[in-house]
Amino acid sequence: QVQLVESGGGLVQAGGSLRLSCAASGRTFSTYTKGWFRQAPGKEREFVAVITWSGGTTVYADSVKGRFTISRDNAKNTVYLQMNSLKPEDTALYYCAVARVGVPRDPAGFGSWGQGTQVTVSS
Repeated sequence: QVQLVESGGGLVQAGGSLRLSCAASGRTFSTYTKGWFRQAPGKEREFVAVITWSGGTTVYADSVKGRFTISRDNAKNTVYLQMNSLKPEDTALYYCAVARVGVPRDPAGFGSWGQGTQVTVSS
């Protein structure tokens, strides 16, 4: 069992930046593919980005490509999401998750989830 704790969310003006962190504990974390998702009120959970265990492969949603960067530090059991040029439509609860197998983009492809960290972007 892996426990995930997200942090780094907050309130920021449009055009600003935030860096989210997801710290893991429990079962070995470093060999798993990790992902970030987000969910706005009244909307379905949406894929944001995913990174393989080595960091050699990253995939982004079109809506964040060029603005967000996913990275990881396996020695610290932590995955990050650097968010630049934030827009009001990026406002959501952001979750990190551990993939079951492969490099999925669907929430069903992920097992352990954190509780989320709120990101609010004002216009």
